Amino acid sequence: MENTGGKLAAFGTACREAGLRLTHQRLEIFSELAVAVDHPTAETIHQRIKIKIPTISLDTVYRTLATFARHGLINKVETVESQARFEFKIMRHHHLTCRKCNKITDFQWESLDDVSLPEEISRWGRIENRNVTVYGICSKCMGNDHERRNF
Repeated sequence: MENTGGKLAAFGTACREAGLRLTHQRLEIFSELAVAVDHPTAETIHQRIKIKIPTISLDTVYRTLATFARHGLINKVETVESQARFEFKIMRHHHLTCRKCNKITDFQWESLDDVSLPEEISRWGRIENRNVTVYGICSKCMGNDHERRNF
């Protein structure tokens, strides 16, 4: 995987191509997301960024993440919880989501990625992305034998 410097350079190029100004706040928000492994919420990113930019507002973080997602610079991870999660990933992947702790774990499923979509879907229009989210209870949350038996 690319190092953070390479991600930032690619991000700068993508912003210019999308016609987005490369501001200090945008760079900090992207930098935080580029190193995050926990699929953070906007609130989590805001708390982390406030250390470097104490005056940054939560609204700015929300608007910036929405702009990045709209331009395809980051991914908005769909979850069943009320808060959106975000990630910066270059390679294709899917998600495992724990229903107890809400932890999201990335995984690859190449055989699924290679499967052709049914013909009726291709007639629907242009498919831009496809991914799978698998829900369950992670081994850490399962913890005891009773929960393991009922899973």
